[in-house]
Amino acid sequence: MIDNRVPPPFLGDERAVLNNWLDWHRETLAVKCAGLSEEQLRLRSAPPSTLSLLGLVRHMAHVERAWFRRVLNDEDVPLLYKTADPDADFNDVDTASSEEAFATWRAEVEHARKLSAEVPLDAVGKRQRHGKDCSHRWILVHMIEEYARHNGHADLLRERIDGVTGE
Repeated sequence: MIDNRVPPPFLGDERAVLNNWLDWHRETLAVKCAGLSEEQLRLRSAPPSTLSLLGLVRHMAHVERAWFRRVLNDEDVPLLYKTADPDADFNDVDTASSEEAFATWRAEVEHARKLSAEVPLDAVGKRQRHGKDCSHRWILVHMIEEYARHNGHADLLRERIDGVTGE
């Protein structure tokens, strides 16, 4: 696997540390998917789960959009991959394009980075989430947690596909 991740610094201000850890985890997902075929990216973990690497990429594109664009910035953009099935990001990968999914995810990451750079950490999201206000800081920490959890899933999926393991 090609690994171009930049390790987060041990010292830095709060914003730099949060952003670097988030970017580390974003790129970890890319590393876990690197070099795999469309079919391999679609491989499911184990029944009854519909978890796949492609599903994780689609899910994280959705999560990036929901937290940064919709909650933090109050953009009126549709949710990604949502249908009558609330888990369509995971379930509808059999004919999904990995090229489209990665392009969408990368675009949402770039949009989130630009928005995040312009907003103070104490800024409160313009939309509530689950009936609660949340700060930009909270969103960054939550995103690190979300990626870290799903990167654990990605580790297991990748090992099952071709035996490759790593941090």
